[in-house]
Amino acid sequence: MQQTRPSHVISPAGREDIDTLIQIDLAAGQLFAPTGLVSEDALHDHVPATVLEQAIEAGDLFHICGADETPVGFTLVSRRGGTLYLDQISVHPNHGRQGLGAALVQHVFQLTKQRKLKQVTLSTFRDVPWNGPFYRKLGFRELARKEMAAWMLDLEAIQAHSLDVSQRCFMVRKFGWL
Repeated sequence: MQQTRPSHVISPAGREDIDTLIQIDLAAGQLFAPTGLVSEDALHDHVPATVLEQAIEAGDLFHICGADETPVGFTLVSRRGGTLYLDQISVHPNHGRQGLGAALVQHVFQLTKQRKLKQVTLSTFRDVPWNGPFYRKLGFRELARKEMAAWMLDLEAIQAHSLDVSQRCFMVRKFGWL
């Protein structure tokens, strides 16, 4: 368990958390409604329960809980192409702008070190304030198209079904601890 703020703790999520995490994901997704960058269908979509279950089994799903031990956010990671890929980070809007997202990203950095990987990658909207600019403040840099791995291009093609990928980018944060 990682203590963040005095009232928030990051720890592995369990099956009993799945319904709450889906509700958090749905609520956080609504922040994109005014941007026009996400299809209407995608605004009502969430990380599938089966994906969350698999991530729990793999040790790749972590939640952040308040003092009452109720999850208010989560992060989902996976290993892709020799990197730790940040698949999803969601914080319920009622708990936004309190540093919880940054705490979850810092936790991902620690996982990267524990798993002996040299970098974290992600895909995000380039200019949405709680996306690209947020990650840049945490040390990520945008990858040029020529730097993108084949799996990134494949993922981008999947995202194109529901997202405006012209406004998205892949980002990386490298570490020198190995």
